[in-house]
Amino acid sequence: MTLFGLGYVGAVTAACLAARGHDVVGVDTDPGKVDALNAGRSPVIEPGLDKLLVEAVASGALRATERATDGVASADVSLVCVGTPSNSHGGTELSQVSRVVGEIGAALAGSDCSHTVVIRSTVPPGTVDDIVIPRLEASSGRTVGTDLQVAMCPEFLREGSSVADFFGPPFLVIGGTAEATKPVRELFGFLDCPVHVVPIRVAESVKYACNAFHALKVSFTNELSRLYRTLDVDAREVMDVFVQDRQLNISPAYLRPGFAFGGSCLPKDLRSLLHLARMSSVDLPVLEATLASNERVARDLADRVLGRVEEAEDADRRVALLGLSFKHQTDDLRESPNVALAEMLIGKGLDVRIHDPVVNPAQLRGANLRYVQSRLPHLHRVLHDDAHQALKGADVAVVSTADPDVVSAVVRANPRTVFDLHGRLGASFEALDGYEGVGW
Repeated sequence: MTLFGLGYVGAVTAACLAARGHDVVGVDTDPGKVDALNAGRSPVIEPGLDKLLVEAVASGALRATERATDGVASADVSLVCVGTPSNSHGGTELSQVSRVVGEIGAALAGSDCSHTVVIRSTVPPGTVDDIVIPRLEASSGRTVGTDLQVAMCPEFLREGSSVADFFGPPFLVIGGTAEATKPVRELFGFLDCPVHVVPIRVAESVKYACNAFHALKVSFTNELSRLYRTLDVDAREVMDVFVQDRQLNISPAYLRPGFAFGGSCLPKDLRSLLHLARMSSVDLPVLEATLASNERVARDLADRVLGRVEEAEDADRRVALLGLSFKHQTDDLRESPNVALAEMLIGKGLDVRIHDPVVNPAQLRGANLRYVQSRLPHLHRVLHDDAHQALKGADVAVVSTADPDVVSAVVRANPRTVFDLHGRLGASFEALDGYEGVGW
């Protein structure tokens, strides 16, 4: 196999693959990196890498060159590990990726041997489809999809622990067709971890999601630390306890695309923290943006609903809102984003008809009742006991409940547009002609 780019990712990947029995030719335009690797010296500082390189080079499993033609023609796989730095506008500079893919294609021109190009560099979603494949086909004169394949396999290596991360990853993500992903699975077959085969654009996107979340975690923790320090609280002790919760805090909980958060806890406690920060003259931009971002979700959906209604010029301005509470199978309406959505749509002049299989206005009490009276004082006029009644004549349906009767009623009614705020309502629901996910 050939590997392009002998920086932190490429050098580690080349040495680790060679250590597991693969014949690796590393390609880089920097003669200093090439000479260092061929001498058994690491071109980057990384714990544990020197020993692997010495052994791999001595065994003949790893060598380096400045020319792509020295390895591509006889290889079955090419890994692209070149840098993708930010450009002056904050976008991703993809010139190295494009150049290397062109070199690979040129080396394969006139050949009919099977070859798979694997992008391991971090690239924006759409790069493989819009840049890599066209560039590879143009330079090779071959068509991707037969004996020439392209896959995406992002890396999750941290500088300072890259070797350990390589051999002990949380998972292996491979994007591409079954034919394209097969050689990648074989290449990394020695890894003992889950393998996720996904569409290429998903594979491109996962790395960005991971790094954005890591950055968010750092900023979140440091924001709390700035506040807690002024309150004479040791944030280290707080976070030591915080991370022990693997059921909610460090878990898949709350990390599923859907509608905005609400209820009696999250908005209230977030506002309370922000108030404490203001009283302590501490700026918490991440947490402040969290409230603004949450409100943006509801406003964005309201705009989309209004747009679909206005597209249907011959239809009534009627919308069915199925599910009103902030969470499925509860009647808690306090700070429910669905209540906020209903308020926005009614304010836009739409005929909103609401059904919630759990909410009964006669049983609402206390703060729950006071909240809905302040936001939807005429709830009894727009709330229907039956989903079919709410759907009658509705051009658009907004569904946030997974109640089976509601789901089946929507499938039978088949409105022109159906917005799914839940995300797990079944194949028959998503097969509706007008189906749209709130965030997918």
